[in-house]
Amino acid sequence: MTKEKGNIYLSSPQFTGEEIEFVQRALDQENIATNGVFIRQFEKAIQERFDSPHTVALNSGTSSIHLSLHLLGVGAGDEVICQTFTYIASTNPILYLGAKPVFVDSEESTWNMCPEKLEQTIKDRLAKGIKPKAIVVVNLFGMPANWPELIKVAQLYDIPLVEDAAESVGSKIGDKFTGTFGDLGIYSFNGNKIITTGGGGALLTNNRFWDKKSRYLSTQAKLDFPYFEHIEMGFNYKMNNISAGIGLAQLGVLEDRIQKRRDIFAYYKKNLELLPGISFLKEPEGYFSNRWLTTMIIEPDTTGFKASELREFLLKDGVESRFLWKPMHLQPMYKNAPYSGGNIAEDLFLNGICLPSGSALTEQELDRIINAVFILHKEVVLKSEKTV
Repeated sequence: MTKEKGNIYLSSPQFTGEEIEFVQRALDQENIATNGVFIRQFEKAIQERFDSPHTVALNSGTSSIHLSLHLLGVGAGDEVICQTFTYIASTNPILYLGAKPVFVDSEESTWNMCPEKLEQTIKDRLAKGIKPKAIVVVNLFGMPANWPELIKVAQLYDIPLVEDAAESVGSKIGDKFTGTFGDLGIYSFNGNKIITTGGGGALLTNNRFWDKKSRYLSTQAKLDFPYFEHIEMGFNYKMNNISAGIGLAQLGVLEDRIQKRRDIFAYYKKNLELLPGISFLKEPEGYFSNRWLTTMIIEPDTTGFKASELREFLLKDGVESRFLWKPMHLQPMYKNAPYSGGNIAEDLFLNGICLPSGSALTEQELDRIINAVFILHKEVVLKSEKTV
């Protein structure tokens, strides 16, 4: 990247200043590990904010998915259905347990798992004498999946749902927040998310047994003995007290962060949809997306340039952008996994791009990005006219 104008990054964290107070208090109390008071306070704040009966703060969203699947009894040889259009952190926990992923294509309206293709996939697996052990659905880029229909399918075939809400903290359908639609839900508070604890995640459930079991397993499955006693394998997955303190400060400004990201999306949409061949994902009726990342679809036959060309053009100006997720069924490590669907996820990957969306972006920075898109479009038009 060039440095003359200053780099613009995809999704940088933004802090209030209150975070340092929590960190200092943790240091003063000498509680920096996994037994400090901020951990339970953070869990309670999440429960109250998102109407989740039980919440366990963990060290990452990936750990939360792994633990969720473990709680559901997923093991060696089992099959787990997962949407193909996602980041690999949604799928690798399936492999951790020795299970096998079965990938499903997206729907056009949300870009998330297609309920019709999900049901067809379940029928196909049942016809082969295999009942999937679980279903992992992701709310991509902040947009909730089609939960009303997905839940109907899952309940019809009695298969539990794991909701990967890593990217959709604060999003909702009606009055119900993402992370609470599945039998188990997970959040991520990684450094690039809408709010952050540095590294961290959470597991949400309305099942008291899973809450208690996940707390036990996430602390190395240590029994309540005066010495170290273990009867099964556990994990070192608990969130630390410093991260939880940062999370408390961040959670207090979540609404502001969401509004800022939605404003950024609206600004991009208003200005860039003036160019033919550019479009943005709409919210279905009743849906509310936190717009974690603004994503844009480019039709190269109309615009004259591809998403890959725009990415390179922005990079030369010091602007970081990113392709949409490469579907899992196209990843080399998953080339032999079953896949059900068409080309929706693949087309999104080929023609989509994520634009800088950090909540600290200024209007001047947004204009710089937008102007760069217009400049590339102008260059393409002039080149085309010269060719003619």
